[in-house]
Amino acid sequence: MPHDHHDHSHDELSPSGHPYRQDNDEPLTYWQTMEIAMRELLIEKEITTAAEITARIEEMDRRSPADGAAVIARAWVDPEYKAHLLADGSAACKAMGFEPGVLRLIAVENTADVHNVVVCTLCSCYPRNLLGLPPDWYKTRAYRSRVVKEPRKVLAEFGLDLPDGMTVRVHDSTADMRYVVLPARPEGTEGMSEAELAQLITRDSMIGTGVPKTPT
Repeated sequence: MPHDHHDHSHDELSPSGHPYRQDNDEPLTYWQTMEIAMRELLIEKEITTAAEITARIEEMDRRSPADGAAVIARAWVDPEYKAHLLADGSAACKAMGFEPGVLRLIAVENTADVHNVVVCTLCSCYPRNLLGLPPDWYKTRAYRSRVVKEPRKVLAEFGLDLPDGMTVRVHDSTADMRYVVLPARPEGTEGMSEAELAQLITRDSMIGTGVPKTPT
């Protein structure tokens, strides 16, 4: 969705009849044209306003892996919250003030014997409401196809070499279900505060292609 309101009268037409954006002088795609038409229709019908749409987009842009890191850090220090997160990820996130949306969020825990990694084999389904936008590599055909066939090799390419005896579980996201990995808490962090722990949690560790940072 474009971040600013485009009026149809402001879009020039190409020789084939397709509107051009004034900012980059390229033809609008089918989906961009549909977005503009739908947005303007909703405003015209007074179902929403341009200001409300802008506010919603800005709210989405503010989402980042830091939100997910706060959830994981809380689970590390609070056993009851950890149990809540593993039982109902969506409700646990809401309890911390993060809105997961209508999609079901499932938290999967890394242990000494099991390592979890998340993928979307069909497209790029990702817990955006909690982690923000997905990294570009997450959406590539190579990652989506290879991580389900040869997960250990793919993880090794990310710099994550797992013991031979460890079980690797690949979780395929769907249109109505998202996954987030609860990584193992690093050793030597017993005296760290929740805020300090959150600084150790990386985006990749919540996808399963990485681990938390080592405390310094």
